[in-house]
Amino acid sequence: QVQVVESGGGLGQAGGSLRLSCVASGVTRCMYDMGWFRQSPGKERELVGHIVRGGSAVYTDSVKGRFTISRESGDDKNTLDLQMNNLKVEETAVYFCQVVWFCGVVYSSGSGADIWGKGIPVTVAS
Repeated sequence: QVQVVESGGGLGQAGGSLRLSCVASGVTRCMYDMGWFRQSPGKERELVGHIVRGGSAVYTDSVKGRFTISRESGDDKNTLDLQMNNLKVEETAVYFCQVVWFCGVVYSSGSGADIWGKGIPVTVAS
């Protein structure tokens, strides 16, 4: 099994920076994909960016050039950090860390299990 715990966040200023961290504990070879999502009040949860194991970070268009996702793999945990720069008020949301759990050999869409953290609030003040 895997545990996913987010930390960081809180209150930031428009144009400022915040950093979020996610620690996923468990069988690290099964942590195929890790990503950050966010959900603003009244809106659907949306992808911010993600990194497949051994790959490069992929971002949604609205955060390109401002947000950076980094992933580190360890023996019994993986970490996923989200550095957010030049924040915007409309990026106020609850941010969630997601792990796509897949222990097989060849991954195909839908073959993994999505495991979520509880989420952490980020408020960007004007």
